[in-house]
Amino acid sequence: MRTVPVESLAEHRFIELPATRPPWFDTGLQVAAGDTVTWFAAGRVYLSRALDIWVPPSFQLWARTGATGTVLRGTRDTHSFRAGTDGPLQLASYFPGEWSTPQGDLGHGASDYGKVSGGMVVLLLRWRPGIEPASVLRETEKHAPLPAPVAAEASRLVATSPAPAGWDYLWTLGPGEIYRPAQAPDGKPSMYCDTHGDVGILRRPAALPLQPGTFLSWRWRVDSLPVDLREDSLPSHDYLSIAVEFDDGQDLTYYWSAALPVGTVYRCPLPTWKDKETHVVVRSGLDELGCWLDERRDVHEDYRCCIGGPARAVVRVWLIANSLFQRGHGRCEYSGIEFEQPDGNRLTVL
Repeated sequence: MRTVPVESLAEHRFIELPATRPPWFDTGLQVAAGDTVTWFAAGRVYLSRALDIWVPPSFQLWARTGATGTVLRGTRDTHSFRAGTDGPLQLASYFPGEWSTPQGDLGHGASDYGKVSGGMVVLLLRWRPGIEPASVLRETEKHAPLPAPVAAEASRLVATSPAPAGWDYLWTLGPGEIYRPAQAPDGKPSMYCDTHGDVGILRRPAALPLQPGTFLSWRWRVDSLPVDLREDSLPSHDYLSIAVEFDDGQDLTYYWSAALPVGTVYRCPLPTWKDKETHVVVRSGLDELGCWLDERRDVHEDYRCCIGGPARAVVRVWLIANSLFQRGHGRCEYSGIEFEQPDGNRLTVL
């Protein structure tokens, strides 16, 4: 604690958060709306020690202020935020659960916490009113080398990466630093994706009726896949994809597989996603990595054959990047995302 000037802090405390404890855990730290809190977290939550499958604090650690506060997480193992409401600061070890409300009620996974192991240790700092952590940490860094976690937060505070304009990250997975706007070789707008040991779903509204002759087209260049295994099991379910969300809560996700043949269709192997997501392999293998490729899918027909539910409309397009389980490195770029309707109308997404 001597690293940070004590006069800058209102209080601090260490918290041990076991993986087996379902949300929520009361830290004993009382905050008021407008208070700034910083955390430094370390640890691992193991899905399988034998397979070395674990989740880091950057995804696993969530917080809220009181039972009515909105859940939040950072994008790295360190994070600073300003409280939106008064109340006790509570923490949660998230996976294998899934939020059903923005206030942190669990919709799935409450009975599965006994299946994981490990945990996290969290140092919480509540700053005095008017203190900005970025300024304090930058000033402190001038006078002495900072411990690695403190230096990491100092760097993060000046290098935040918000969601690209017009897009948002799916709130149940939290924010990310995975996607950024770019420009394709033909000069058209593109979206670059770089994922490494993390997960994120970037969404954009795309409202149109689901009717025969509804097509989705896009261009993409995949430079590296996040895994070299077949992706249809939980331990290896890392992938890059573009997905269509429908008004019945289902989604079809078109992805490039490392090992499964083109045309393979399966339901998501994750327990919290198996009832709502269907995967379709549209490319496979390594031969065409690094090349810009054009895709076109009959969304109505794919929905009919692969899902067969009551959907009447498309509501969103998703870009999905998952490298959480095998902690590989996936890179790709999307451009020319567009829907075409049978009457000739087009809806440009990117």
